[in-house]
Parts: sequence; C-alpha cells; structure tokens
Amino acid sequence: MAAGAPHFIVFANEKGGTGKSTTAVHVAVALAAGGRKVAAIDLDTRQRTLGRYLDNRSATIKRLGIALPMPVHETFDPDKEALAPQIERLSDGADVVVVDTPGRDDAYAREAMVRADTLVTPINDSFVDLDLIGQVDAETFKVRRPSFYAELVWNSRTERAKTHGASVDWVVLRNRMQHIEARNMRRVGEALGELSRRVGFRVIPGLGERVIYRELFPKGLTLLDLQQIGEVGIAHIAARQELREMIAALQLPEPGASAAPQAAAVG
Repeated sequence: MAAGAPHFIVFANEKGGTGKSTTAVHVAVALAAGGRKVAAIDLDTRQRTLGRYLDNRSATIKRLGIALPMPVHETFDPDKEALAPQIERLSDGADVVVVDTPGRDDAYAREAMVRADTLVTPINDSFVDLDLIGQVDAETFKVRRPSFYAELVWNSRTERAKTHGASVDWVVLRNRMQHIEARNMRRVGEALGELSRRVGFRVIPGLGERVIYRELFPKGLTLLDLQQIGEVGIAHIAARQELREMIAALQLPEPGASAAPQAAAVG
C-alpha cells in the first residue's frame, strides 16, 4: 500500500449464502478496533446487509450511549451518486476501504474488483461453492479446469495491473467449515489446494457456522463486543478466536507499508 493511499479489501462472490457480508462487517469492525481508519461501502442495493448491519450498530451506540469501534459507512445508490466519486470521497483519510459486493454478476462489483488490493472470495465448504472457481471431476475429485469466476478475477487482476500498475492478493475464505473432520471437507481442501496453485489464490479459514452471527445482526454487534453481548459462553470465545486468526491470515499491510503479491496465470 503506497503511503497515503488506502488499502482496498473487496469481498466478492457471485454466489449468495456464503457469509460474505457478515465476514465483511467483522473485518471492518476488527480493523477499526485495531486503530485503523476504516471506510465501508455496500454495493448491494437490494439486500444492503452490510449497510443495515452497520446502521444497526450506529443505532446501538446512540441508544446505549457507548463507544464502539465504528467504520464510516455508506450504501451505494446509483441514482444519487456515481460509484467512482463515492469511493474517492469515502477513501479520503482512510487506511482501509472495505467493499461488500452483491452475490450476483454486477457491473459495479466488477468496477470495485479492479480497485482491490486484497480480493476476498468467501465460499462455503462444499463442492457446490467450489464449482464457482473450478470444475471438479465427478470420479476422482481432481480439478478439471478453472470456472467462469476464476476467469473474471483473472481479467480484473490483469486490468488492475495495466491501469494501476499493482497486483492483487486473491484470498479464498473457507467459511462454515465443520469442526469435525469429514471426508468431503478433506476432498474440498485438496481440490482447493490444487486449484490455488493453478489459478493463483491463497486459501485461509474463515468463520464457522454459528447461530451467534445471526443473533448479533439486530444490534449490529460483532464478536469483538463481548461486553455488550451479555451472557458469554465458550462458543463465543472460540468464535472470536476464529475471527482474530482470520484477520491475521489476511496478511494486510500496515498503514503506509507496501505489499505487492504477484498474480498467477489461469491455466
């Protein structure tokens, strides 16, 4: 990240139901809690999950009169402002800009992906979600070839390299992993490992399947707000540790530092 320029983290996946927005919110709040100036923008003009989540958080702060780490955030509205100037305005003075995109093919999502320094693609731990990135042989479970989304990411990375002279760190996030070892989980992991070497992404563990995430939404709380949650159990502590490990695995540069991961070819 060049001095004075924010680091863009873009959460993108054309498949819904992967925990993308929940993960984006937790990353934005965690980075703000760590002392960074964070701006967040929700590009999903229909569901607006990230925007509504952070709106709920603002309401909780006001209602209870408490101080919680809080990113500056807005929801994109193409009828009010073009995307580029909105991003530039929100980026002013920020260390990190978190962008949550819709779970579908979208022109604005593609525009945001070209800006990504870190591109995060959350997937559920299943071959259904893996198919978005690569096609797997039905008998051997070996990767046959990259899928359309890998091609889309490759094109975005190529365009970014040409227009911005910068590379992209593509991270595939394995959300909702089972806590018990299973044959399917192992096969998905092996296929992801093979595909990562061919397409050029990193694989890191994300957030587990826990009811607590759905319960936190109405108040806009995160796993870092345990004092506000009330009764805290071992599951909450374990989930918070998952979040911390995920943030560390993203390997984000410190403000003002330079990070230049190399792009790999799709083949």
